[in-house]
Amino acid sequence: MAERPPPKRREWSWRSQAFRGLIYQIAAIGLVVFGVWYLAHNTLANMQARGIQSGFDFLAQSAGFDIGETVIPYDALDPYWKAFLVGVMNTLRVAIIGIIVATLFGAALGIGRFSHNALVRGFCYGYVELFRNIPVLLQLLMWYLTFTELLPPLSEALSVGGLFWLSKGGFAFPVPVWGLAQAFAGIGAIAGLVVALFYRRWATRQFELTGRARSLILLPIGFVLAGLVLGWVAGGAPTDWSIPERGIFTMEGGAAATPEFMGVLFGLVFYTSAFIAEVVRAGIQSVSQGQAEAASSIGLSKGQSMRLVILPQALRVIIPPITSQYLNLTKNSSLAVAIGYPDVVSIANTSLNQTGRAVECIAIIMLVYLTTSLSTSAFMNWYNARAAIRER
Repeated sequence: MAERPPPKRREWSWRSQAFRGLIYQIAAIGLVVFGVWYLAHNTLANMQARGIQSGFDFLAQSAGFDIGETVIPYDALDPYWKAFLVGVMNTLRVAIIGIIVATLFGAALGIGRFSHNALVRGFCYGYVELFRNIPVLLQLLMWYLTFTELLPPLSEALSVGGLFWLSKGGFAFPVPVWGLAQAFAGIGAIAGLVVALFYRRWATRQFELTGRARSLILLPIGFVLAGLVLGWVAGGAPTDWSIPERGIFTMEGGAAATPEFMGVLFGLVFYTSAFIAEVVRAGIQSVSQGQAEAASSIGLSKGQSMRLVILPQALRVIIPPITSQYLNLTKNSSLAVAIGYPDVVSIANTSLNQTGRAVECIAIIMLVYLTTSLSTSAFMNWYNARAAIRER
């Protein structure tokens, strides 16, 4: 039996490259920590010398201002921390919805660039060149002015069947009255989504083994819808809806998307989807033409070839740059303050003006965007690792 070689001993000497590297890293970390401490100490000293209060104790004080659009219940007497929470949730609402819609729209445009129909191909090309070359702030202002100036007033609101209303006050639509059934429906939809994910993995493996293609879109959607319906039935199948009705000054009942929210969402979606379309187009073009020819030779249609052969290989090129677009969309949402949407930047500006805690408010903004960006990057890195092509 062969003897194991003796373990290598770490050489704690300046001649060791590993030892020198460790020392350099410790020195670099020390310099960074010292720099942060120096800046913080210097800032606090200058603020104290000028009689400027500092600290985050103001977060427990009553905010004293209203917020026009909230996801959770909020009152002017609530503390500042709850006002910031409302701003963060408003930011996340725009970012999450914008990422989903921009991804679907941008992917469709990117695939449309390869259409054999000249009109479709030309429309996709024109869309990309138009919206990616107009600054995003101008697009936010354009959509906001469209919703507030070109749409009719509330007294002349456009209506579809008395259920959907569109006016300068925003877009009002009916929503189900929330209850136990809606909670069960949400749980059922999540369960259906889990089943759909497992089914897609199984269907993909079966396709690789047998070459038989199964539904990877319609059937998974059916699983989610089935779970939603079963949860709704388990909760008693209520049919109560809150229907919007036109009041004297505002729409009463239902739910509504304000012009500010729609302006931010439309501007970010149209701007970001143009870049996503180019990312998708470049990813598809990176796949060898021989792959499409091989897929055609075994009888796959163009749609199946794109869905089952081209796009899975293009993902390794698409995911990294599309992650940057997701981060840009989230950070560009800070421009919403220009049209009055109460995101976290708007709430921080109001709090700063009332309390004078500039450093603290700016630090909260930085922490929010740093957290959302790192969370998005971590999720997309995980997905990129899952989607990477593995050699056999």
